[in-house]
Amino acid sequence: MKIVFLGTPEFAVESLDAIIKAGHEVAAVVTATDKPAGRGHKLLPSAVKQYAIANGIEVLQPEKLRDPQFLNRLREIGADIFVVIAFRMLPEEVWAMPPMGTFNLHASLLPRYRGAAPINRAVMNGESQTGVTTFLLKHEIDTGDILRQEAIDIAPDENVGSVHDRLMHLGARLTVETLAELEAGTATPRPQDDCEATAAPKIFKEDCRLDPSMTAEQARNHIRGLSPYPGAWTDTLYGLTMKVFEAKLAATKSAGKLYMEFADGALELTQVQPAGKKRMSGEDFLRGIK
Repeated sequence: MKIVFLGTPEFAVESLDAIIKAGHEVAAVVTATDKPAGRGHKLLPSAVKQYAIANGIEVLQPEKLRDPQFLNRLREIGADIFVVIAFRMLPEEVWAMPPMGTFNLHASLLPRYRGAAPINRAVMNGESQTGVTTFLLKHEIDTGDILRQEAIDIAPDENVGSVHDRLMHLGARLTVETLAELEAGTATPRPQDDCEATAAPKIFKEDCRLDPSMTAEQARNHIRGLSPYPGAWTDTLYGLTMKVFEAKLAATKSAGKLYMEFADGALELTQVQPAGKKRMSGEDFLRGIK
């Protein structure tokens, strides 16, 4: 099939690569505009753009998705279907354009965790299972009819980085399988049950704060769900602000180890990063305290 692919981060590249290897024609990618990054604020292209350039695929980077020039170019391409993975919300003028419609890959078991941060939120909430879903786009975000869905277990000590990578690979396979079913006419879309819906809103800095009123287990899950990025943080220890990447429940306390108290017990903070410093163990942090 002739496809236009819409996506931005590394998570989307895995599926884009799988689509091409499955023999489909990706006529163009639509991705975010280049963003300044690093100390020099040099403009950095998205992971999807970098892949597209390396593979000779046309790149479209509209600032506004209703821009007439952009919409005209999409019509000229004449794709059979659009595939969306980790991109922004699309206007109907875009998602309704191709004859076979537009489908999205979402990193949760919809209707659970609709929104911008489904992987983080699932781990932060201590879920034991998550997954990926392909679904047809419609007006309300993450609400369209489900095409395919597959679940994975989340290990008790697994962090969001590990879950992200496993879902990235699983999502690529599910994307290719969804395309095959749509092409063969065997797809059977089913509506989502809105009564089971939960939200996964975008994560801001204050959402990453470790609140001492949490239980120790809630705090441990909070840390796992934000590690390695963007990182849970606290400013209640030694008057310093630090990120916390790893922690474990502490039934007893030992000298030379770093602890943080919560509502029903303590966590030993085993991997931390004080502001302006490198990541280090809790023991190394304590040894460096003046």
